[in-house]
Amino acid sequence: MGSEAGTTPTAPEGNSAPGAGPELVRVNGHAAREVSALERGLHYGDGLFETIACLGGQPRLFELHLKRLHSGCGRLGLPFTDEATLAREVRELAAGCPRAVVKVLLTRGVALNRGYAPTGRELPTRVTLRYAWPADDPAAARDGVRVRLALQRLGENPALAGLKHCNRLEQILARREWSDPAIAESLMFSSSGALISGTMSNVFLVCDSLLLTPCVDRCGVAGVMRAAVLATARAAGISAEERVLGHEDLVRGSEVFLTSALTGIRPVREVEGTRRVPGPVTRHLQTQLAASLREDAAASRGERG
Repeated sequence: MGSEAGTTPTAPEGNSAPGAGPELVRVNGHAAREVSALERGLHYGDGLFETIACLGGQPRLFELHLKRLHSGCGRLGLPFTDEATLAREVRELAAGCPRAVVKVLLTRGVALNRGYAPTGRELPTRVTLRYAWPADDPAAARDGVRVRLALQRLGENPALAGLKHCNRLEQILARREWSDPAIAESLMFSSSGALISGTMSNVFLVCDSLLLTPCVDRCGVAGVMRAAVLATARAAGISAEERVLGHEDLVRGSEVFLTSALTGIRPVREVEGTRRVPGPVTRHLQTQLAASLREDAAASRGERG
C-alpha cells in the first residue's frame, strides 16, 4: 500500500518478537509503518504480493517470484518497471539472516480520483516486510499433515487465475472454518467442483504412477514451489501433468502432498479422517527437490560473490 510525499510518517526499523509481526518494514524503500488512506491496494485490493523464503541470507526461488510478479503486473496493467530496485531491496532484507520471510506488496498506488477506473498517472507503491521464520517442524515433512475439505468455494475467473493478487477474501473465509491446530490445511474446490488448492498451498496427487496437479487457469494461484516441483519431477523422469481434477481424483490418488514457497513438500497423512500414507513418489521428490534447492542456493551465492 502506498504513501504520498509528506503524508507517510517514518519509523525506525526495529525488531519484533518472532511470529509477532514484521521485524522490518519499508514503503517505497524507506522505513515506514503507515500508508496513505487513498491507497488503491487498501480500497480495492489493486495489487499483487509475493511471500519469499530466505535461507542463509539468500531469497529462495527468487527468479520464479520475480517472473510471476512481472507476469502479474502485465496482466493487471500495473506500470511497475523498477524490478532491479525491488530485487536489491529483497536481497538487502534477506542478507545476514539465517532464516527469514520477506513479503513484497506491489500496488497501483495512491488513487488520484474516486472510483474503480485508474487514471494511468498513478505511481506504483512498493512495500517490503521481513518476518522472523521459526525452524520447521521436521515431523510435518517426515510423517505428513492432516487436512480437511473447505466448505468455501473459489469463484472461477480466468482473468485473475494464477495471480497472487491482493484479494484473498475466499481464503480468509475458508481459514475461518477451522481452529483445530492439528489440522494443517484445508483443500478448496472451485464453484464448478474442481479441486484447486489449499488455502495457502498447491496440491499434488499421484494416480497410477502419474503425478497430477490441478489446473489453475480458471482460479487458484500458480505457486513458485509448484513450478519447482513440476520441473524437478520432469528432470527426475517422473511423468507430471496439470489437469482438471475433482473429488473422485482426490479419493483415488495413492499419494497426496502439498507445496508452498515456505514449506516445500509436505505429505498428506489424513484427509477428513481418512488415513493416507506418504508414498515413494513423494519421498523421491522430496529428496530431489532438496538437492535442487541446494544447487539453486549455491548458484545464488556464487553469482553474488
